[in-house]
Amino acid sequence: MSCRERQNIIMWFWLLAFVGFYFLFRWYWYRQILQNLTDKYVFITGCDSGFGNLLARQLDEQGLRVLAACLTQRGTEQLKEATSQRLQTIILDVTDSENVAAAASWVKQQVGDRGLWGLVNNAGIGSPVAPNGWLTKNDFCKILNLNLVGMIDVTLSLLPLIRKSKGRIVNVSSIAGRISMIGGGYSISKYGVEAFSDSLRRELYSFGVKVCIIEPGAFKTQLTDPKYFDETIQQIWSRLPEETKENYGQASYDNYVKNIHIMVNVFSSKLTLVTDCMEHALTAVHPHTRYSVGWDAKLFYLPLSYLPTSLVDFLLRLMK
Repeated sequence: MSCRERQNIIMWFWLLAFVGFYFLFRWYWYRQILQNLTDKYVFITGCDSGFGNLLARQLDEQGLRVLAACLTQRGTEQLKEATSQRLQTIILDVTDSENVAAAASWVKQQVGDRGLWGLVNNAGIGSPVAPNGWLTKNDFCKILNLNLVGMIDVTLSLLPLIRKSKGRIVNVSSIAGRISMIGGGYSISKYGVEAFSDSLRRELYSFGVKVCIIEPGAFKTQLTDPKYFDETIQQIWSRLPEETKENYGQASYDNYVKNIHIMVNVFSSKLTLVTDCMEHALTAVHPHTRYSVGWDAKLFYLPLSYLPTSLVDFLLRLMK
């Protein structure tokens, strides 16, 4: 063996050792969990079903003091039946500022001088989703008022309690907040969640508050029920002026409905992939800034978002 060959072997050995050490250190760094979790209060919005409901039950099992906000009385009753007496519920419509202010006052009474450790902004809707040319201003406002403006309202109302505890804010965005593939207000609202979270994280760093963003891929929840999509799209199409229908054509409507069904059928039902990331963001000593959840998010949508725009446009056209 020549001297040069030995040098190459040594170089590769140290390179592999460095890479191995890096991943070992990263694994150890991010797996450290906070102590005294049973003393910490977490407020979660959108707990009637889906991610919020599952997270509330999951954190309750871990012994945290969960304050769960549901939109309906039925949602609060069902959640209480499935959890311990530690969990407290409140009815909250995040689009109603008076309701948000009352909820913030209630949270303050619950947490007392401890402050609020965690806020999970999970409440949101995904519809109406349709080509932009089929929609009205009110269609966009319906989603933006809940997914973005309501989330901001809740966050600002509870911010003093979060600063007091040097706690965590966990905002549920979407991979649709990285790449816009469909019309309507959903992607717009999630892009806004990303922007608000980034500015908030940088602003609150000096207060010791961490802001984390959850970016799920495609998951099956009540909001992605195919029947709900069918009814909504049918209503949108039926109200369109005849001129608009003629311009787009019946085939465009049929193709859109077909593509929606294809997308929904491949959605993942493993909601714990998302709630586990939420839990880590709340309980880890060193949480991630962003959690891209699901193999579709990690291997397709996220890489796609880094490609040149013209190439992304071409690839998305091929998928239609």
